[in-house]
Amino acid sequence: MSDISFLLLAFFLLVSNINTDQGIARRLPPPLPKEKKEDIQIKERNIFVVKINFADRIQFNGELGDIHDLKDRAKEFLGNPNNDPNLPEKTQIDIPLLGKMDVSKGVISLQNDRGTSYDVYIAVQNELTAAINEMRDELSREKFGKKYSDLNDKQLDAIDMAIPVAISEAEPTKIGEKK
Repeated sequence: MSDISFLLLAFFLLVSNINTDQGIARRLPPPLPKEKKEDIQIKERNIFVVKINFADRIQFNGELGDIHDLKDRAKEFLGNPNNDPNLPEKTQIDIPLLGKMDVSKGVISLQNDRGTSYDVYIAVQNELTAAINEMRDELSREKFGKKYSDLNDKQLDAIDMAIPVAISEAEPTKIGEKK
């Protein structure tokens, strides 16, 4: 009887999947030197504020929006293709393999309520990540003629310098009021 139980247990362990939780893959920025910590000032035009309230409603810079528009709005904000004075400034950087490139100073500030559902939070994260990935893929195809995922390490570093991940997350707060 114990042999049969052991065989059944071994069979179920071999053929079943064990789901593991995964986190959101993000590289944290390096710590700032102590003398620069107080000097950081970000101009208002360089911040794209995304808020998720307790009812899972999303706001982009104070306007109600739809999650399906978030990726395009984030790409437009970070890219600032027409040098709109209401969108982020750009600074020119000499990037190896790419030459002089205009790099956005834009930062996406993600703020959520303590009552925000996990599903909506992850969906917003996915849309923001998709925006950056699409921008990197477009630049990769333009400069190297291949997808971002097909680049070598030096090319990846160059594209990452041209389009950095600039997402800042605030500690969850109480956004809006329950009625």
